[in-house]
Amino acid sequence: MQITADHVIKFIETITMRVKEQRDYLTQLDSAIGDADHGVNLDRGFTTVVTKLPSVADKDIGTILKTVGTTLVSTVGGASGPLYGTAFLRAGMASADRFELSVDDLTVVVEAALEGIQARGKSTRGEKTMIDAIGPAVDALKAAHAAGDDLLTSLRKAVAACQAGMEATIPMLATKGRASYLGERSIGHQDPGATSAFLMAQALLEVLEASQ
Repeated sequence: MQITADHVIKFIETITMRVKEQRDYLTQLDSAIGDADHGVNLDRGFTTVVTKLPSVADKDIGTILKTVGTTLVSTVGGASGPLYGTAFLRAGMASADRFELSVDDLTVVVEAALEGIQARGKSTRGEKTMIDAIGPAVDALKAAHAAGDDLLTSLRKAVAACQAGMEATIPMLATKGRASYLGERSIGHQDPGATSAFLMAQALLEVLEASQ
């Protein structure tokens, strides 16, 4: 199985739906340790992204992802716009001119996205950020692929690792971003960025399973 450009369009549409459904929950998580705007900002960004999809529906995967990235950077406030925007831009650069992605290609694309977030946010694992969900997902995807698993099996393992990483942010002390101002009071709250990252990973798996 390969990921096609059509899958990527459906993936973005599914993220948009999931973010809209979970907007209040994401904002509630963010109200505990941030600016209480994560859900609202992402919802606005992806709602705008969806309006751009018809213009790139026949384009390569790289063009689609770069369009998502530039739109998020220009429409989403807070920290999440530049971070997710950079992630999609880097993913788009790594998939330029491609109309299909194998599991091998996907590992390269998601690793590029992770590196983009780390570079833009100047953050690393263990600081209670989206990286704590995305990093383990990338590791699991690479390990599954190296073990010879197919695309769907690899992605299921990545999503499970992403969920575990998201949940692992609850007991963490935040040392990056607005949440770090709270010090010890940041402990006991799930990171909203890690949560939205999990929603996105879940969306990709959902689209690929539905196309089986």
